[in-house]
Amino acid sequence: MSRYSLENRLVVGIASSALFDLKESDAVFRKEGEESYRAYQRAHLDSTLRPGVAFPFIRRLLSLNDLSPDGDPLVEVIILSRNDPDTGLRVMRSINAHGLPITRAVFMQGRAPFRFMPALHMSLFLSADADDVREAVARGLPAGRVLGSAVDDDPDDHDLRIAFDFDGVLAGDESERVFQEGGLEGFRTHETVNVATPHDAGPLRDFLRDINKLQRAEEARRRTDPEYAIRVHVSIVTARNAPSHERAVLSLDNWGVTVNDAFFLGGIDKGTIMEVLRPHIFFDDQVSHLEGTAPTTPSVHIPFGVVNERVPGADAGRG
Repeated sequence: MSRYSLENRLVVGIASSALFDLKESDAVFRKEGEESYRAYQRAHLDSTLRPGVAFPFIRRLLSLNDLSPDGDPLVEVIILSRNDPDTGLRVMRSINAHGLPITRAVFMQGRAPFRFMPALHMSLFLSADADDVREAVARGLPAGRVLGSAVDDDPDDHDLRIAFDFDGVLAGDESERVFQEGGLEGFRTHETVNVATPHDAGPLRDFLRDINKLQRAEEARRRTDPEYAIRVHVSIVTARNAPSHERAVLSLDNWGVTVNDAFFLGGIDKGTIMEVLRPHIFFDDQVSHLEGTAPTTPSVHIPFGVVNERVPGADAGRG
């Protein structure tokens, strides 16, 4: 078999807990232990798992491989699982039953699989395991924990709407630290003084850069096919407002990344915006924000920066 390179592709790692709804089997594991869990999965090998929180996002992301003119995939999704290979069979059969073009997987019996992210050129890892995600982020890896339950997904809809918070997600947490120490006025002063200084990159800056590559592939398709409808749409939804919005916009430009829309909300509830925007995935570093979005929007917590050094649930920052 010829060597398959993951370089120059958008590679996403996903745990089965993010791709599928594993509530029933997880309950067996918690109540009866690992051996009963394995027996349960073997007994339900041909029972297809229901879609989980990240399923709509992953399905739409993989559908963009039709942009490749020579059939060489632009997007690769790889399962990163704590399951052993035996119990992982149900996951792979469910993937096949749902028609997802995912063929590669790493099964690490009870051990954290995120360590293989750099070797697999991954720009994102999604899991429902809070400890795995927190340790991955602590090591400087781009990981997020999915929250909430799966939402209804139209299988005939191939649009992909992605929404990002700014501070602590696309950017580092320098300004968030200023806000925590100096309050709103200190934050605004700091951002005004440093408006021409780009922010340091946050955990998902490079993931946005890879999404932009897919958007450029869409623009190339539209140049040859004027009837092609653009599918990927990217937004930032942040608690920043004027005048602090300017440094965020200039930072994006300096990094060479773009978004289609920007919502500078100044403390307005993000949940109300999500109900209209209806992204297929939303990334934020603050659980307090995501508690309002998770009931209706596939939401991902990025446990990065100063707000995540505080007591869980007490993270009230700028976002």
